[in-house]
Amino acid sequence: MKYDVKQLPLISNNQIADGIFDMRLAYNADELPVQCGQFAHVYVPGKTLRRPISVCDAADGVLRLVYQVKGEGTRIMSRMKAGQDVDVLFPLGHGFTVESGKRYCLIGGGIGVPPMLYTAKQCKAPLVITGFRNKDLVILQNDFEAAGAQLLLCTDDGTAGQKGFVTDLLKEHLDEVDEVCACGPTPMLKAIAQVCAEAGKPCQVSLEERMGCGIGACLVCAVKVRKDGQEIMRHVCKDGPVFNAEEVVF
Repeated sequence: MKYDVKQLPLISNNQIADGIFDMRLAYNADELPVQCGQFAHVYVPGKTLRRPISVCDAADGVLRLVYQVKGEGTRIMSRMKAGQDVDVLFPLGHGFTVESGKRYCLIGGGIGVPPMLYTAKQCKAPLVITGFRNKDLVILQNDFEAAGAQLLLCTDDGTAGQKGFVTDLLKEHLDEVDEVCACGPTPMLKAIAQVCAEAGKPCQVSLEERMGCGIGACLVCAVKVRKDGQEIMRHVCKDGPVFNAEEVVF
């Protein structure tokens, strides 16, 4: 997959929930097509390492990155203003594989929700399950509906949607879909993988790991997977972030 470093004009960078920002950048899709589930590595002024941000959407000449402020680097990102150029290395990684003729269940937990939007746009009438800690963190619901998704929402405390976890909703609707794609915290992905394995449903998961280079050179983001009966190491930035769930050693 082709990737490059680009200086992309910042169109907007707005807060859409508690500590969550929606950054929109102008880019040429013909020059660098993006696969759903890939990510961008954003340079933050004054910081050595870039910040990996999943692609939320890539349409109509706009690259959309929805991110959560978690530290000084993303805090600096949140202060970037429209009109300035943002240094972005993208598109990186191996994303979700979606096939026509299949109905997908797309699951996002917390900040794992954004990459499922662009994925939903590649599917026909997907079932989308989103989970958040509480109502103040709920994002992108209108976007999923506009993409033609059947949308289910849950929160840990019940302040929005159904009270409970994404796996509760998955178990209720698993027989309605052919395959599952998920992104979110590792415990959530492990639980989803187990539900799918027990039901014999294929499942793809997008993993999160700390990254240095983003292109497989620094070997920081190593994860353990099973191949041909053996456990081997793979790298989230280059071999992932999306893996078949049955291969991942959680």
